[in-house]
Amino acid sequence: MKIDGDKATFLKETIERWEREGLLSKDKAAELQNSFSVKGFDWQKLAQYAIYISLACGVFALGSLLLDKQLSRLLASLYNTPNIVIALISLALASYFLWIGNKRRKNKAQQIFSNEAMLLASVLLIANALAYFGKTVNKDSENYALLFLIAVPIYGFLGFYFRSKLIWCFALFSLGAWFGTETSYLSRANFYFLGMNFPLRFVCFGALLIAIAKFKKWSPPLQTFQKATYFIGMFYGFSALWLLSIFGNFGRIDDWYKVSQLSLYPWALLSVVICIITGYLGFKFKDEMAREFGATFLIINLYTRFFEYFWDSWHKAVFFSVLALSFWLVGRKAETIWNLEFLKAQSAKKNNDEF
Repeated sequence: MKIDGDKATFLKETIERWEREGLLSKDKAAELQNSFSVKGFDWQKLAQYAIYISLACGVFALGSLLLDKQLSRLLASLYNTPNIVIALISLALASYFLWIGNKRRKNKAQQIFSNEAMLLASVLLIANALAYFGKTVNKDSENYALLFLIAVPIYGFLGFYFRSKLIWCFALFSLGAWFGTETSYLSRANFYFLGMNFPLRFVCFGALLIAIAKFKKWSPPLQTFQKATYFIGMFYGFSALWLLSIFGNFGRIDDWYKVSQLSLYPWALLSVVICIITGYLGFKFKDEMAREFGATFLIINLYTRFFEYFWDSWHKAVFFSVLALSFWLVGRKAETIWNLEFLKAQSAKKNNDEF
């Protein structure tokens, strides 16, 4: 059995401890020590990170080119290029990348991350095409929500056709962008929509996506995207809930500056309670995603409150000492939980092999 280095170290130390305590004979301990070896370099993870870094560097390269004076003059000379031409060029490039990506997924299925990068490039080009198409159709409009709404069925269809969770997630992000833009346009007079500011609106939007994802009767062709929908709903809901715990239900930043952080305590308490309930339900119903989101955002909320309430009042040496101690305790607790889960997984695997 080939396992990671940290797991191998843990197993080795555990077997040695059991041997010292008399729970294992010397021969049995030697047999167990020889039953596993350290896994070699994780090339798949390197490939994943390399592709992501490549995409990020591509964005940075584009930004650097845009800052170049000579290129800026060239772009200025192309400024009069009709928007519809730019939209059609972007759409043609997007179609090309979709075709290449789909072909590679059939012929080179093992190159997962490279194929997904092709699809991601096509998604970004489609977004650019829609933006310039919108400029062509309605130059003077201040409401761009319709463009995001048009992107939803396009990305949804492409995600379904190519069975790509990545493109499906972009459909949901476009849906969120439409929701935010449309409600912002409708509430521009007072920054509230149905009495809710931006974070509170997206708490409701995330809760709606979660409810849809947890709906049991998804059609078989769409079940592939159920977990991705659940994740995006959780991401929207908990991120907005965290922002709500900081800013409360204030529409204007000037109004928020006028109140103390303690006056926002009910929102912070609500956020913490929801995180605890979500984590508890995740443990109870073996919902790993709910458990992780609940625990992660509970920690984020607690540390946010720590910074809010004690950054100005405590001496920085005391502040960072307490911060260091708390992170050490969290790390130790997480290590203990991981060890227990690792032992349970190994025990279950052994029982299944024997069966």
